[in-house]
Amino acid sequence: MRRPALSGASAFLVAGVLVIPPLALVALPHAVAQPGYGDAAASPPPDSSFDKVTLNDRPGEPMDLAVLPDGSVLHTTREGTIWLNDAKTGANSRAGIIDVYRHDEEGLQSIAIAPGFDGKKNNWVYLYYSPPQNTPVDDPTTAGVNEGDAPVTGTAADFAPYVGSIQLSRFRFAGGQVDVGSEQKILDVPVDRGICCHVGGDIVFDSSGNVLLSTGDDSNPFSSDGYIPIDERPDRNPAFDAQRSAANTNDLRGKVLRVTPKAGGGYTIPQGNLFAPGADRTRPEIYAMGLRNPFRIEIDPKTDAVYVGDYSPDARSASPDRGPAGQGKWTAIRKPGNYGWPYCATALLPYTDYDFATKTSGQPFDCAAPVNESPHNTGRTQLPQVEQPDVWYTYGASEEFPGLGTGGIGPMAGPAYDFDAKRARGPGAVAWPARYDGLPLFYEWTRDYIKGFHLDAQGDVSSIEDVVSSIVTDNPMDMEFGPNGALYVLEYGDGYFAENPDAQLSRIDFVGAFGNHSPVPKIAATPTNGKAPLTVAFSSDGSADPEGDELTYVWDFDGDGDIDSHAANPSHTYIENGVHRATLTVTDGRGPAGRRASADIDIVVGNQAPQVTLTAPVEGQPFAFGDTVSFAVTVTDDQPVDCSQVTVTYILGHDQHGHPQSTASGCTGTITTTVPSGHDPAQDNVRAVFDASYTDPGGEGLPALSGRDEVRLEPTP
Repeated sequence: MRRPALSGASAFLVAGVLVIPPLALVALPHAVAQPGYGDAAASPPPDSSFDKVTLNDRPGEPMDLAVLPDGSVLHTTREGTIWLNDAKTGANSRAGIIDVYRHDEEGLQSIAIAPGFDGKKNNWVYLYYSPPQNTPVDDPTTAGVNEGDAPVTGTAADFAPYVGSIQLSRFRFAGGQVDVGSEQKILDVPVDRGICCHVGGDIVFDSSGNVLLSTGDDSNPFSSDGYIPIDERPDRNPAFDAQRSAANTNDLRGKVLRVTPKAGGGYTIPQGNLFAPGADRTRPEIYAMGLRNPFRIEIDPKTDAVYVGDYSPDARSASPDRGPAGQGKWTAIRKPGNYGWPYCATALLPYTDYDFATKTSGQPFDCAAPVNESPHNTGRTQLPQVEQPDVWYTYGASEEFPGLGTGGIGPMAGPAYDFDAKRARGPGAVAWPARYDGLPLFYEWTRDYIKGFHLDAQGDVSSIEDVVSSIVTDNPMDMEFGPNGALYVLEYGDGYFAENPDAQLSRIDFVGAFGNHSPVPKIAATPTNGKAPLTVAFSSDGSADPEGDELTYVWDFDGDGDIDSHAANPSHTYIENGVHRATLTVTDGRGPAGRRASADIDIVVGNQAPQVTLTAPVEGQPFAFGDTVSFAVTVTDDQPVDCSQVTVTYILGHDQHGHPQSTASGCTGTITTTVPSGHDPAQDNVRAVFDASYTDPGGEGLPALSGRDEVRLEPTP
């Protein structure tokens, strides 16, 4: 599975479409790799040697995680919450809340800890997020108008209010809290707000302390028939042209950026980026360009190779007039380069130029010497040649990489394991074995799996293997190896832009062929909020041990660390108002060698959660894309309801994921459904999802509580 040659007779044109003969190399189940890249010749341990432990089954809408040196975990939600899972107690707590702008996919994205983080002298935590700024938002008093939606057509003056930025900053973390007031801004990335999509980013550090930040192309793909958004019409919102961002040498979007943070904030430029400082019409921060949605990147701790997973457009099949079908990609970037978007899916798969005004096709782009002549381009016209990715695949079976299977396209670059024999010794060790040393992991958000990419001496993928395939990873969102050698996984679950039922933070331990697996705790409480005195019935029903060991139960009803009950299903009456975190810890019956696991639930006394119901539209309601849909939301609460705080978001549901398109405010109103050009409702499994939410004000030391409701509308045939 080596990269194809980029010269000779390996590719040819037929009717203007580049045709590539199938490669002869196939995935080998046990190909021999060089030392330091995992031993592919040795059989992997059975999945029964691994143990998955849930750390937080209420992670909000999970976005990204960072493992601290003591094994505690920080993880983020899009709406701005930072959660902390404490490694010693198993307790989950809010470590901070960042005020963020939220429209389409914006919010709090990624989190990382500084190199050498020790929690004392060096306690910096890096966040990539959308500050509110002065961007227009919906005014609930203007029915039928959503001021938060950027205009699709207009003039530069019409688009100007929606120009904003996404910010990379660092904050101090101490005492279990992120100090919002300690912010030091590192870098701003421009963004066109009020319109979808691809504004995510990921943060890693190389061995020299440089920060590498991936950025999406910030371009709307839904009027491009599933191919490339290069709409150059002068009255069109620039967000429909990815040439202004990913293919622009003078723009930070659609890139991997590489900078050196300075003390006190800001940055300098390290040597070895794609463009030298001062080079005409370039940004020296750029390390790699031509990327569409590099949502997850990782770095090899031994080689500094940057592993990048890049998402593709949605075309299910190639078109002689437009170009190739969607291609997901994985690349190990070892030197600066251009990866082609939006001109080329790979170095051998060019797209075809297309005039959106006349709806006519031109010639295929030249991947060896791409040219950016867009009127939205502020950078160089002549671009670097396109580099070939290491792995590329579409919806069907891949001839080059059959081990990837079939399904959707959601490539995520996972970490490479760095084996340490010291942490693999002793009772209770959970470190993965040396067989995985140096093996880069690859996980697929849409296909719910983890793979291992074995690399040969040249760094090419020589074989692909399944990794813990029988352990469920439901829409894996992020993963890292911790200091204990275990794999930490953040799972999004099935659903749209909310805390989904299967979302969780988990840890996958290696316990050996005859190791003891952790029990699985299940906690429930009825009710979880209300006025004092509040009597709550707790339940551990469903808790179980994989080996069938007898379980013991320990309950802490108020988070003070004291044991309050050993009963399986106790009850407790809360007298004092406040938030009481009740924790259930179950332990198997193996004495000192036993394993335990905890689950928790918050009991809010003194406030009652609002009940939110979308009375219109209704579940399964038929509609046609382009319809203006009226919505009505009913909220009941123990406090006066402020309809201006009710938000309704229209999401374009596509397979198992979705893209928020518009957010309106108010108990009643209308939203016009986006027309997803290029999506066939009969084949692409697209729908409209309306999500309503309301958060009460809380008060008197009590947290605000939220309620939500969601309905799915089905497009008419």
